[in-house]
Amino acid sequence: MKRLLLLVIPIFIYADSLKELIDFAKTKNDLVVSKTLSEISKAKELEARESSYYPTLDVGAYYQRSDDRSPMQPGDTYSGFAKVGVDIYDGGKKSSLVNQAKSELKSATYEKGDMQKSVVLNIVQDFFTIKSLNDTLDAKNEAKKYLQAQLERVEKFYEADVATKDEVDRIQASYDTNIYEMESIKFQILSLKKSLELSVGKSVEDLDDSKFMIPSESGYELAENLKALIAQKEAVVSSARAIDSSYYPQIRVEDSYSLYEYDRTDASHPKGAENQNKLMLTFNMRLYDNGVMDKSKEAVMINSEALNSQISYKTKEQKMLFELANARIQTSQIKIQSATSAQKAANSAFKVIEEKYNVGIVDYVVYLDSLTSKTVADALYKTSLNDLEVAYAMYYYYEGKNVEEYIQ
Repeated sequence: MKRLLLLVIPIFIYADSLKELIDFAKTKNDLVVSKTLSEISKAKELEARESSYYPTLDVGAYYQRSDDRSPMQPGDTYSGFAKVGVDIYDGGKKSSLVNQAKSELKSATYEKGDMQKSVVLNIVQDFFTIKSLNDTLDAKNEAKKYLQAQLERVEKFYEADVATKDEVDRIQASYDTNIYEMESIKFQILSLKKSLELSVGKSVEDLDDSKFMIPSESGYELAENLKALIAQKEAVVSSARAIDSSYYPQIRVEDSYSLYEYDRTDASHPKGAENQNKLMLTFNMRLYDNGVMDKSKEAVMINSEALNSQISYKTKEQKMLFELANARIQTSQIKIQSATSAQKAANSAFKVIEEKYNVGIVDYVVYLDSLTSKTVADALYKTSLNDLEVAYAMYYYYEGKNVEEYIQ
């Protein structure tokens, strides 16, 4: 029985690590799945465009009936045919469309990467915010124990006419307020867990301890959303070239072979050929369209300029956010130093004041203020540690790196 319990208990106490949650989300998150399908769709479009270089082969058949037969024309004609054709020259339209499809596929790939990275950052933020709230809840729970013990103690003193009613009420109010704050924190934890589960794509119970490597200068890379915009611009330029091709000659060669059968024939309406091979070379060139293609190209190039402006803005934005992420790390490190000092001082002060309060040297107001300071200091210290981990993640994110690769 004991062996069975040892096997079962780990199942219930298993905690998800940050790396495990991220790995799961990268394939199961609905938004990532959507971007993956878009990428696959663009890959199929590219295959279709590349296939346009190959010759086309068509087969068909027709039946023709003439009730009032013209001279030398049979009443009924049956035909089946096969036709092969290939474009000899199209002004570069096919190559431009292929390049457009390649750029659109590249953009879709970057968009998927951007979505994955955004989901990862959201998971990291929710993960460490939940841990901070859990630490705050632990500090509140510890305060609850102190307040409950003192409330029971003061109530006994009050019954013995040693303590006043206002002292009991003040501690009772602090106890109830602490319970209220604990319930509020529990709801925040529940809300964030639901948000985390939505991002990950599965239920989440307990969270393991996870940390990031300390950043070092490893090189700044363009963000995935910026790369996607650049690829979109390349696609737009290629589509403009495809429009330009409309003004170039279009040359195509086709060879068709047909079989014929006839009915309702006579001397005045004889049968025609039983088979026929036909080779056709066509040349087409647009000379005038009142500027339709020129205006279409102009509209496309304006769109290209719009993308240029977006690229410029996003480049500046990423640089700014990266600088802020670096400053966030420095700020978080300073906050940890302050929080460490504050926690040490608050715990030391509370220990002394608790002893004095128990022997009646200080009143309950001083005791409650000291307990509040201790609770806040304990929570802030743990929160500052978690904030530093989020700062590391944001640094890697705006540096253009894969955040999960830097989890220890």
